[in-house]
This record gives sequence, C-alpha cells and structure tokens, in this order.
Amino acid sequence: MPGPDARPAEVEVRLVDVTKRFGDVVAVDRVNLEVRGGEFFSLLGPSGCGKTTTLRMIGGFEEATSGLIELRGQDVTWLPPYQRNVNTVFQNYALFPHLTVFENVAFGLRRKGGLEAKEIKRRVEEMLDLVELPGFGKRKPNQISGGQAQRVALARALINRPAVLLLDEPLGALDLKLRKQMQVELKRIQHEVGVTFIYVTHDQEEAMTMSDRIAVMNRGRYEQLGEPEELYERPRTRFVAGFLGVSNLLGGSREGSADGYAVVRVTDGSRLRVQSALLQGIEGSFEIGVRPEKIRIGTGGEGTGGEGPGGEGPGGEAPGELDQLEGTIADASYLGVSTQYIVELRSGERVSVYEQNVERTVHGSLHTSGDRVRLAWAPDHAFVVASDAAGPDQT
Repeated sequence: MPGPDARPAEVEVRLVDVTKRFGDVVAVDRVNLEVRGGEFFSLLGPSGCGKTTTLRMIGGFEEATSGLIELRGQDVTWLPPYQRNVNTVFQNYALFPHLTVFENVAFGLRRKGGLEAKEIKRRVEEMLDLVELPGFGKRKPNQISGGQAQRVALARALINRPAVLLLDEPLGALDLKLRKQMQVELKRIQHEVGVTFIYVTHDQEEAMTMSDRIAVMNRGRYEQLGEPEELYERPRTRFVAGFLGVSNLLGGSREGSADGYAVVRVTDGSRLRVQSALLQGIEGSFEIGVRPEKIRIGTGGEGTGGEGPGGEGPGGEAPGELDQLEGTIADASYLGVSTQYIVELRSGERVSVYEQNVERTVHGSLHTSGDRVRLAWAPDHAFVVASDAAGPDQT
C-alpha cells in the first residue's frame, strides 16, 4: 500500500448543496462539505440525522435528489458505485461464508482482473499483515472472531487502494472493550495507508478518539464542523453542547464587564464571567455553558472563588463574588475514576459536577446528599450558545 498522502490539504470529496428526499421527508438538506485528502473525517449524530444517507450518496448507493458530489475534482453525482474510486465497510461486514479469509480479501483483485496469482498472493498477505492477521488466510469466516472479521472486511476494502474508504458504523456489533481496541487499530491503519476515511457513527467518544475533524449532524444538516477539541471546548449550539458529552447550560443576560471579560447574570442571580468574544454575533437570548469536569466543588463556607485576572467588577464588586454558584447536593454517584454530583441551585436548576476520586475517603463521597456547596470554575472554561441556535447556514 502507498504511504500517507503527500498532499493532505487537497480536497478529496466535495459536496455542494446536496439534498436527498424520500417522498415528503428531507433526509439530507442542502449540505456543503469538503473532506481533505488523507484525513479521518467523521459524520456524527443520532439516528435519523442524515449521516448514513450522506455516506451512501458519496458511495453511490443512494442518488442525490439535487446537488453535486465530486471525488478528486470529478463529478460523480450520477455515477454508479463501481465507477467511483471508493470502497465501503458496513456494520455487518458481509464476508462470503464459503470463501477463506484469503479469498475474501482477494475477491476485489480477482474481480478487477489483470494480476498474476503471485501478485495477488503478495498483496493479500500484505493486507493481512497490515490488519495484524498473518497466517489467518486459510480460515473460514465462521472460524474467526467478530473483531477479526471486522479486520478482514477492512483488508478487503483497502486492497484495491481506493481514494476514499467509507465506514458505516463498522464497530457497532462489537463489545465495548473490543470496540475501544479497534478504534486505536483503525486510526493506526488509516495513518499507515494514508487513505481518506469517512466514518459514520452515533458514538461521540468513538468519533472524538479517531477523527481529525467531525461534522455533528442533526435533522439533515451539520450544526458544527471542526476538530474534536474545538467542538468539545467551544460548541456553538445547544445540540452540539449536549451531544458531545455532558454540558451545564444556564440562561443569562449580559450585565457589563469585569477584568476584560463579559459579565453574565444567570437565573439564580449569580454573576459569571465569560470571554467577551464568545458573545459577538449572538442576538437574542443565550446560555452560558460549562462542562462538569471543569467545575470545582467545595462546602458553602470555603473559598472557592473564581480564578482569573484581579481587579474589581461593576460597582466595586470583588472578583471573589463572581463566578460562583451556590446549591445543595441532590445526588452523588460513584463512577470509578470520578464521582458525579447533581447540585440543585437556588433557582431550582440542576448542575452536574464530576470530581476526580483522588482524595476520596474510604468512608464514601466527600460530599453527600443535602450538603450545601459552592461551585466555581475559571471563566476561560465557559462557552456560550444562542438559545435558538439552529446551526450554520450551509447554503
């Protein structure tokens, strides 16, 4: 197989105003998308969001109702699958039960024709080495495990050296431990062969682990596209904030500034700081968000004031009185590496907090139900989403 693409910045796949309708149902709604050569790109979203339909249109298994699909600059919108330089790995693998592993992998080469038996043997063995299945060639599909079958399907799809490999939730049938192992293996294989991978999944951890970039889809469109860290730390819509992990969202209104930050007053009357740039371009109502693991939790009387530059806020208010929420522990759940606390604020809203079990006592939680606590976090860890955000305009 060739090494990683020497020009990874080039566009491998381009979608322009691609729409798919099934009768009156719009499954994919005017999507514009560019996938770069050599990257691991994921379409992430819940069932029915349009991610698999988008993948199938790229592969030629579904015809677009309208729009343009390009592969390496060539218009392939109306070409059948066998005329597109792509291959697909499905969740059910579809290995031929009557053929050996070797013949399953060699199937595409034999169908294509033009290669001598010696060259076929060399390339099949090369692929089996790549997926770490050397010596498995003589086995039948019923003699290998689910994880091994997934690797065989991957080898079969890669052996014809496609420009793009499409993967439709290929790990969905595996158990959790094996699925995590295969996430690492898929990323390793993709890096070694340099083929562009477009991966469909509803599992946010899976997408975050493997992807260079992710398009988070909802209702036929993507709400945000970016690198995993950007999507997690700076979600732009309520949907993205909630789908990628857990987010605490509190409705607020802007109320001046302090120490170079915008000050937001939330429902329970507390005043929180956020980077001023995050409020630019937001019209109407908005919510301030923070991830549960960013929050520090202490008993009500402890100094858990917000971090950040010194100085006084509006009206001479000391910064220690900013960036704090007060509440009561409603529930504490032991999760192994951390404890999850549900804290009820004075407004009645509930906030999730994850606290690492580094200082956990042998007697149980550091905090228990009914405890009065104070929550705080660094203002740079907060993000902002518009309450009525519906994702970026893709037209």
